[in-house]
Amino acid sequence: MSTCDLNSLKIAEIEVKYSTSIKPSERVKITGSKDAADAFRTVWRQPLELKECFYAMFLNRGNKVLGTLLISEGGIAGTVVDVRSIFSAALKANTCSIILAHNHPSGNGSPSDADLRITTKIKNAGELLDIQVLDHIILLPDGYTSFADDGHL
Repeated sequence: MSTCDLNSLKIAEIEVKYSTSIKPSERVKITGSKDAADAFRTVWRQPLELKECFYAMFLNRGNKVLGTLLISEGGIAGTVVDVRSIFSAALKANTCSIILAHNHPSGNGSPSDADLRITTKIKNAGELLDIQVLDHIILLPDGYTSFADDGHL
């Protein structure tokens, strides 16, 4: 390609950005599965019985919440999770660890085979990037299930 041809190319610039108005001293600290479940309930956008949603919570080295992100919304029986979307946001926020959460509109707190597979896939991807998956919470109207507490991580 000649120099003239290169100057006429149009290439988009990619911006990587994380911003927050929350002071580091005011960030919520996660010390266990109950803290994580409570924190997810504050950001959940819909009633838990309506449709399945999947969120990720990003934490710093001190297990303080940097932020959360809605990864996907599905129907009453499931949702699709794109692992790349989780780690794209995790890297933008300079995340050290992640906690995952989704809900079961049926009210059943047991992890499905699909839940276990996607958790393993995300955990393995995180290991490559030195980003640990600390837990995966299934939120229910009257409680929660923790993969970490139940030995699934």
